[in-house]
Amino acid sequence: MIQNPDIPVSVESRPLVETVPVSLPAASLSDNTADLDRLARELGRMGFAPTRIAPGRMDEAVRKMRREGPSFRAVLGYAGTHWEILDLVSSSPEAGAVFGFALDLGSTTLVLRLIDIGRGKILNQATVANPQVKWGEDILSRIVFARNRESLSVLRSALMDACSKAMKKMLEDCAVPASSLHAVSCAGNTAMSHFFWGLDPSNICREPYIPAANSFPTVYASELGFDFLPAALLYLFPNVGSYVGGDIMAGIVAAGLNRSAQPQMLIDVGTNAEVVLGNNEWLLACAGAAGPALEGGVVERGMQAAPGAIDRVRINRQTLEPDLRILGGLKAAGICGSGLIELVAEMFSSKILTIQGKFSTEVDCPRFRQTTDGKAYALALSSQSVDGGEILVSEIDIGVFLKSKAAMYTILSIICRKVGLDFADLEDIYIAGNFGNHIDPEMAVRIGMIPDLPLDKYHGIGNSSLSGASMLLCDRGLLSEIEMIRNRITYVELNVNVELMNEFRGALFIPHTDPGLFPSVRLP
Repeated sequence: MIQNPDIPVSVESRPLVETVPVSLPAASLSDNTADLDRLARELGRMGFAPTRIAPGRMDEAVRKMRREGPSFRAVLGYAGTHWEILDLVSSSPEAGAVFGFALDLGSTTLVLRLIDIGRGKILNQATVANPQVKWGEDILSRIVFARNRESLSVLRSALMDACSKAMKKMLEDCAVPASSLHAVSCAGNTAMSHFFWGLDPSNICREPYIPAANSFPTVYASELGFDFLPAALLYLFPNVGSYVGGDIMAGIVAAGLNRSAQPQMLIDVGTNAEVVLGNNEWLLACAGAAGPALEGGVVERGMQAAPGAIDRVRINRQTLEPDLRILGGLKAAGICGSGLIELVAEMFSSKILTIQGKFSTEVDCPRFRQTTDGKAYALALSSQSVDGGEILVSEIDIGVFLKSKAAMYTILSIICRKVGLDFADLEDIYIAGNFGNHIDPEMAVRIGMIPDLPLDKYHGIGNSSLSGASMLLCDRGLLSEIEMIRNRITYVELNVNVELMNEFRGALFIPHTDPGLFPSVRLP
């Protein structure tokens, strides 16, 4: 059980689900109003109006009203335009507890969080592999596979089964009855939202790149297949378009860009590097193919930040021997994105790498190895690795990585230039994802991946998609903010033009061909 909740303190206590005590006057000949009408009238007097009850729940609600007597608790879920009467329970305080699930529908992993909505407490969190990887590790492969209804159904069933199993286990582990689960808040990229809802995603990747839907109605979770949650409302964050999904919308909420008077930036590194720039008056978003490399996906032994991943590297300037930190305290299985950034930064500062990203011919390094792919650096020796083989990083690996770091810097530079801002004009920069949890901004600045700004402007905020989904459960006022964000955000297409290519070529060097852009970086 998680004792220390991660839900930001900026969230106001306006839960998406409320349990309110109701005391109805007894029916009489002088007041022959129908049972459910009397309930709606009383709830309206308490400020919960308009109310609605699903047709299939009406008879059960009346039976519960008569069984419980004049006093009971009404469980009400806010659906944006009205209050949904989800359940009627006894008046005992224990019956008033309400819980919800927040889901991050990631392309590679699904992250679920069980939350005590009334208290704003995170009870449990779980991460499971996205089973859709079986039909394609990348989203494009899955979109192609889902071109017909049968294949789409296969992808959707696998996704829903994985979510359902994880939810049931979390409820069991925390001794929370499914009948007390009344809200599910989900966020994912545009393709994952289509898979989740069972919509044809094929046009997302075809010009003119039009999704089947960008906004989704609030429905009962059971309508989407979560039969074990009969009294829970489900909310799926809206998309802006093919390249700006609900996960980015949730990230904006988590970072608070839409509440800031000053310009801020959100960088979400995953399958792509997605960037949002703006404040409470305007928001711009763009995406670029920098994600996989920055998550360790371009080196032979690259991996995500998980147990066994090298995520921290320091190189002794005299011996040129590396000191490694391995997640989980295990032997090394590979290197993640943050570890790769630190390795390149440390090799550069140790004169092992030149500004062109090539191994120096003037340094006698005991870790150099000759391979069929050319010279490589032995990051971990055979005695340090889980499989008994050395973990090598080649000059080719570094070259591919530098293209991704150059793409990242170029994306950040161009999107600021689009609105006439300098990096110094940014109040804060938020870095999301596992990458944001592990990155050392000083190292990223040293290689020229992110702007040379005071380090206190950088904030790692972890899984911002999950955070935004969690915040919504505890603050229904965010529903209107999300709609405003969707109407305000503009997607900027980064066309391949002379400006972009010139910027990219300059950023291929460490830290850059223009050292004036990185005054704090000491060149070896």
